[in-house]
Amino acid sequence: MEHNDRYSKKKYPTIEEAEALLKEAESCNPGPWGNHSRTAAHCTKKIAEASGLDPEKAYVLGLLHDIGRRFGKRHLGHVSDGYSYMMSLGYDDVARICLTHSFNEMDIDGYVGNHDTTPEETELIITKLAEIVPDDYDKLIQLCDAISGAEGVMDIIERMTDVKNRYGSYSPSKWDTNLGLKAYFEKRMGMDLYKAVDKANFRP
Repeated sequence: MEHNDRYSKKKYPTIEEAEALLKEAESCNPGPWGNHSRTAAHCTKKIAEASGLDPEKAYVLGLLHDIGRRFGKRHLGHVSDGYSYMMSLGYDDVARICLTHSFNEMDIDGYVGNHDTTPEETELIITKLAEIVPDDYDKLIQLCDAISGAEGVMDIIERMTDVKNRYGSYSPSKWDTNLGLKAYFEKRMGMDLYKAVDKANFRP
């Protein structure tokens, strides 16, 4: 019975529920991260539609990848906060994305930003990351996180350069992995990434 329940329950919320969760989270910790998340959701949906993935699932995962920011201005801490929060609601697929979106090489050492987690939170991230083999949804959110600004879609090089300037460093291998993700999805879609997500016109 438990086995069937596990697979009959959807592990992510509806679009309406996800939008409500984001809105509530923004009231707890207002900031540009909300519109960054909306841009990511737009991009994930468009790429999913063009590459044979589930657009609704992709949109919800994109919208909630940063939901851990609900709990305040943290860096690495938003990863463990988001994971724990989504697991508490039974949204396992979203919890997974809260973890994987920040680690395109699936390694905590590649995180760009302050390591402001407790030893327990750090252990949680390391342990759970080790259990995951990245799938196309993990890769999709990682890519869209790297092109999504609060004002709209950004050029991936400009976005990574912005992050590098803000934090003082950006791993060359992480940089190359992001460019690899761009190439991977462009091949799947058979079209230019920025055209697919309507970079010129979309505003959150």
